[in-house]
Amino acid sequence: KYFDMFPLDTVQLPPHREDDLDDVPAAGIRMAKPEGDHAAILKSGRWKDAVQAYLATIAFCDAQVGRLIDGLQKSAYRDNTIICFWSDHGWHLGEKSHWRKFALWEEAARTVFIWSAPGATKPGGICERPVDFMSIYPTLCDLAGMPRPAHVEGHNIRPLLENPRTAWDHAAVTTFHKDNHSIRSETWRYIRYADGSEELYNHDKDPYEWTNLAKDPQYTSVKAELAKFAPKINAPERPSNAAGAKRGQPAEKKAKRKAAGR
Repeated sequence: KYFDMFPLDTVQLPPHREDDLDDVPAAGIRMAKPEGDHAAILKSGRWKDAVQAYLATIAFCDAQVGRLIDGLQKSAYRDNTIICFWSDHGWHLGEKSHWRKFALWEEAARTVFIWSAPGATKPGGICERPVDFMSIYPTLCDLAGMPRPAHVEGHNIRPLLENPRTAWDHAAVTTFHKDNHSIRSETWRYIRYADGSEELYNHDKDPYEWTNLAKDPQYTSVKAELAKFAPKINAPERPSNAAGAKRGQPAEKKAKRKAAGR
């Protein structure tokens, strides 16, 4: 049903360039893993099929959310319920020779973020200001009339919910692994990796992030200004299982399975 909504002959590949990684530092290329998923997709000849499958799953999810909203609208809680709908990440479909999430570029970092809050939002409102999910906790506290705990970071975006054109001096921050940060303003995306290598893209002129401006000296001040938004404290990586253990499977359990010949 949902695949039929997107006939294969109407599916378009995302804008992409074969040389898109040429000006990306080694740290970014390691994230992209171009010889992994993307190479496999190209070899299979089913790039459009993969995009179709993605569109179908999004349509399925959208339909289920619609069922929930329909139920809420028929309930006694419709006028007293705050809805915050988001995805924890975006998704690459071959842009920068990359698939899945696990990166700091626009396709991986930009997500759906929809709010409905009685007394704050208006139907059809669209806000172009950059925000991140650190805003959820403080915003819900405000909307629910609850005090914000002292340890909670992030910005309250209620002013943007009430007026999407409100002035906003903050940037959105995305982090993937320790000390790898992406800073997104309305115009710029600045990426700084743990090894100090950088990327900089002007979204007014380069919405697909094809031209890395980080090494151009005329943008030194732009990078410095965006870098101010990067976290000052970086939590250590989460401890992993012993070397060789599969994700979610303790090394001891794996060793026992191996001894048993499984």
